[in-house]
Parts: sequence; C-alpha cells; structure tokens
Amino acid sequence: MKISILDDYHDTLRTLACFGKLAGHDVTVWNDHVQDLDELARRLKGAEALVLIRERTQIREALLERLSALRLISQRSVYPHIDVPACTRLGIIVSSSQHADTPSYAAAELTFALILAAMRQIPQQMNALRAGRWQIGVGNSLRGKSLGIYGYGRIGSVVAGYGAAFGMDVVVLARRASLERAKRDGYRVATSKEAFFESCDVVSLHMRLVESTRGIVTRHDLLRMKPSALLVNTSRAQLVEPNALEFALEQGRPGMAAVDVYENEPVRDRHHPLFRMENVICTPHIGYVTREEYETQFTDVFEQIVAYASGAPINVVNPEVLGHARGRQ
Repeated sequence: MKISILDDYHDTLRTLACFGKLAGHDVTVWNDHVQDLDELARRLKGAEALVLIRERTQIREALLERLSALRLISQRSVYPHIDVPACTRLGIIVSSSQHADTPSYAAAELTFALILAAMRQIPQQMNALRAGRWQIGVGNSLRGKSLGIYGYGRIGSVVAGYGAAFGMDVVVLARRASLERAKRDGYRVATSKEAFFESCDVVSLHMRLVESTRGIVTRHDLLRMKPSALLVNTSRAQLVEPNALEFALEQGRPGMAAVDVYENEPVRDRHHPLFRMENVICTPHIGYVTREEYETQFTDVFEQIVAYASGAPINVVNPEVLGHARGRQ
C-alpha cells in the first residue's frame, strides 16, 4: 500500500521499533505542517492509507473529495478533526483505537511537571538566574494543598495518584460513574462545581472534548478560584470558554495557569496573550510527545494498517462504510 504520514515534526516515527510493521509498504513521511487544501491534495495524491498524528491536521470533505485513491485513515484517540460522515460517504474507512484501558502516563507526567513548575516558579527562577538575578520570589509547597481533578478518566486518575503521593488532598469533579470510581479509590468528591473551583488550590482539567464538554469551564468558574490558585490544562483548550482564561488571569483569579493546549495549533504567534503573562507557563502540546508514548500509540496505528491490508480492518469508527468501502467491492 501507498501510505502517507503527516506532521511527524521531528522525523521520529522511522526510528521507532513499531515502524517495522510497515515493512513492504511504500511510506512517505512529511515532517512539516501544512493546512493549505491544494498543497495537502498534492502531497496526498495517490495515497491509499493516511496516518495522522493526533489532531494536527484537519481532514475535511473538500480535501477528501480530491483523494480518489484514499481507502483508510489510521490514527489513535478522538477524531474531531476528521469529517467522518464524508469519509463514510466516500467509502473511506476510519480506524482509531480509543485505548480506553491504556492510561497516557506521558500526559499525566507532564501535567504534574507543570504543577510543580508553576507552584515553585521554576521557569521564572531560571530566567532570572540567567539574567543575573538571584531568587526572585517565594514558591509554594504541594503537601497539604488541595488538588482538584476535573474529569476522572484514564489521565485524571493517574494525576490524582501523583497528587496523593505528594501529600495533596485530592478532590474530584466528574460524571456520576467516574465519581463512584474516585470514591472507591479513596478520594473526596466535590459537593458542587462552585465549591470545587472556590476551594481547590490546583485545578487540573482531564476531559475529552465533545459537544457536552466544550466550554464547560466558564469565566465565572475561573473567577471563583483563589488568587493563589493554579489552573492546569493539558487536555483541550476548548474545554474552557473562549478568552475566559486570559480574562480571569487579568482579574487575578486564578493567580496562575499552566497550559499545553491551544485553540488553534500549532501556535506560531509569539504575541499570543498567554505567552505575555508572567504568571503563565506554556508548553507546545507535548503531553503525549515522548518516545515511549509514541511506541504505544503508533503500535496501534500501524497495526490498524496491517489489519486493513489483511482484509480485516479493526477499530473502525464508521462501520457503516464496510459495505461499500473503496477497494473492497
């Protein structure tokens, strides 16, 4: 099969052990990011299988209609960036492992790294030291502080465990079934959304982005937070009401933020509002970007291609396409 891989920024996939699963296929790897329709159509002309790295490139109907050879899109996790109905209409299979039983330890680790970095002012202290200044402020310890986990799933539950190991009082706000799991795991559950944001010293967001969670954290929620509190978002920027975080930070509630995700990625604008704030730590969506996590993720992605090539596609998110899939008549 002719396979194209988009957005492998650092040409990492060829170096993974799991890349060997594509042996015998004609593989093209693109290391830059483009969203221009004509350029994407040119690059992907003749591709039978398309590998996506999370949500880096939008795959919409206008592009799909120009990719007459495309039979399979293979990726991992959620797929708001893919026009699945258009894929179904055009006979293109979308395979995406949801890995419900596999926590993303890499994302959980980065979340806690950001918590530590923000509470101890590590980036600010480093920048000051490089500028010839010594100890620019006093940070805060984690032990005894309350850690609010908003969304108790694969990642949120792991971050909760890290918080408990640091002596934090973990409080969970989530759906009913998730709250029951949190209780069984020994954590407190929030009495209300209002009390959750008012009382927590650190609030960390861990929800999937679906229509019901889009904008679920409002400006009013943020303004309830303590002036000393920290908001951490390593999930999706759209969980927060547009512009609400910038506004709340300017009002001093919460006092700090640490974010790994943005409305439009990649962010090339050095003047992004969050980048200009001294009380905000920003990283470029690297929660899942570790070699170990890539091995886990792309083992799934490449196995989906192998399964398709063998005539038995797996993890199909649009099974109604199977009766009229391209190349399967």
